[in-house]
Amino acid sequence: MERVTLRIPKQQIEEVEQMVETGEFPNRSEAIRSAVRDMLNEQADKRESTKPKTAERSWAKV
Repeated sequence: MERVTLRIPKQQIEEVEQMVETGEFPNRSEAIRSAVRDMLNEQADKRESTKPKTAERSWAKV
């Protein structure tokens, strides 16, 4: 894993800390990793939905 340093507004960090305190995440790092995963999945879904639709099993067409 690589280390990344970033600046996040205090209010957002406080909200992340609250999620850690309530047990939603084990620590801040995991909460931020989860947010990044969600963002990447959302972007991948958007890219997938804008791909041109191809006929399924076009090889089976008669």
